[in-house]
Amino acid sequence: MLAVATDLLGASLQIDGIGGIIVETEAYRRDDEASHSFRGQTVANAAMFGSPARAYVYRSYGLHWCLNFVCEQGSAVLIRALEPVYGIETMRERRSVSETRKLCSGPGNLCKALSVTGNMNGLSVLAPPFSLELPAAIPAMTSGVRIGISKAAERPWRFAVTGSPYLSKPIRMERNVTD
Repeated sequence: MLAVATDLLGASLQIDGIGGIIVETEAYRRDDEASHSFRGQTVANAAMFGSPARAYVYRSYGLHWCLNFVCEQGSAVLIRALEPVYGIETMRERRSVSETRKLCSGPGNLCKALSVTGNMNGLSVLAPPFSLELPAAIPAMTSGVRIGISKAAERPWRFAVTGSPYLSKPIRMERNVTD
């Protein structure tokens, strides 16, 4: 699960041709109190207990969609931010934001820009409408504590492309992952 979170950095993600380069992820494991799977399978989190390489899409606080990639039973990686590359004008229209840096910074903004909805929950991220291509070269990465959660937030399971201006927030307690 941690390997998937770092392997996705630098990958190209598109949904119906709109997207960019993944620059920030966050990992959640089944035995992690912050994970939606921690208390077991429910109707709402069933996708997390399905096959790997599936989308787990949920509403955060009833407001914003969040896109996760299931990597093993009960474990998933939250896609926190993208560097917009494909369909930037469409993203600007969907978000009513002109500044490219802000289009996909944060899981809710990313989902609005890419038009992610609950209808995508359980779909393969390796088939349309998704397009996922791993990077040819591994980017320099950093990690830090997870954000936006109250339980197990101290775990350094938030990963980012070093120096990316497209992150949801700067990484605190930064460390170089390649060390």
